[in-house]
Amino acid sequence: MRTLFAGLCLFFSTLFSCQQKVGDFKSVSVDEFATLIADPEVQRLDVRTVAEYSEGHIPGSINVNVLDDAFEAVADSVLQKDKPIAVYCRSGKRSKKAAAILSKKGYTIYDLDKGFIGWEGAGKEVEK
Repeated sequence: MRTLFAGLCLFFSTLFSCQQKVGDFKSVSVDEFATLIADPEVQRLDVRTVAEYSEGHIPGSINVNVLDDAFEAVADSVLQKDKPIAVYCRSGKRSKKAAAILSKKGYTIYDLDKGFIGWEGAGKEVEK
């Protein structure tokens, strides 16, 4: 009985400790992100709330809230699959979620690793 219990514990710990790949995207530094978005073919996507976006954002970015239930549908309606997307949020967590979702749908994604906080901290251009 003890062996069975230990075996079950081992099985479930192995099962739940394995992580699935969350998408195929690249996280980049502020400087790499700046270089990427200098290319007019790269789409800029801000996945924060409208309130956060209105307080300041990277110039030329489109705002689609990743926490909105309609995120995928709205993103599909405003983004072009044949052009890369540079995505960011406040600190880098929500953008990774968005990057995973979009990369699984076939988009080429670059994620700003430290988010808008890192962008502002590096003294990069901000639009209000």
